[in-house]
Amino acid sequence: MYSEKVMEHFKCPQNVGSMQEADGVGTVGEPNCGDSLTIYLKIQDGKIKDISFLVFGCTASIATSSMITVLAKGKSLEEAITITEQEVIDCLDGLPEKKQHCSNLGVSALRKAIYNYFEKQGICNSQMGNEFSSKSYFTVKTTRV
Repeated sequence: MYSEKVMEHFKCPQNVGSMQEADGVGTVGEPNCGDSLTIYLKIQDGKIKDISFLVFGCTASIATSSMITVLAKGKSLEEAITITEQEVIDCLDGLPEKKQHCSNLGVSALRKAIYNYFEKQGICNSQMGNEFSSKSYFTVKTTRV
């Protein structure tokens, strides 16, 4: 049912845990199955210096949460925001069709954490740069705080 890669990330997830004084935090939930995920970011020089997560969910949710942190760590915010659900699935050597929605949790939580980082910096959508504002990565408008 699950690939070896999925089982590796389920049994030994990478980057697990909360983070004190995170620069950005994103939390999402999946109402259909009850899964919940929070991603924490530390940003330095526009790159994800550190990333961690806490998840409540099934095997696929744990594995996809772990994989999204592996994919995002060390990337610029511009690169991290472009990680897709399909990329997560592919890096895990696939997921059963009925579990593919779990990859959306990680991508959504990562994007919310990046958005939260910008919000804390007082940066609005128009100041985020073309990589962010020209694409509909964020559904909520920000304003200068």
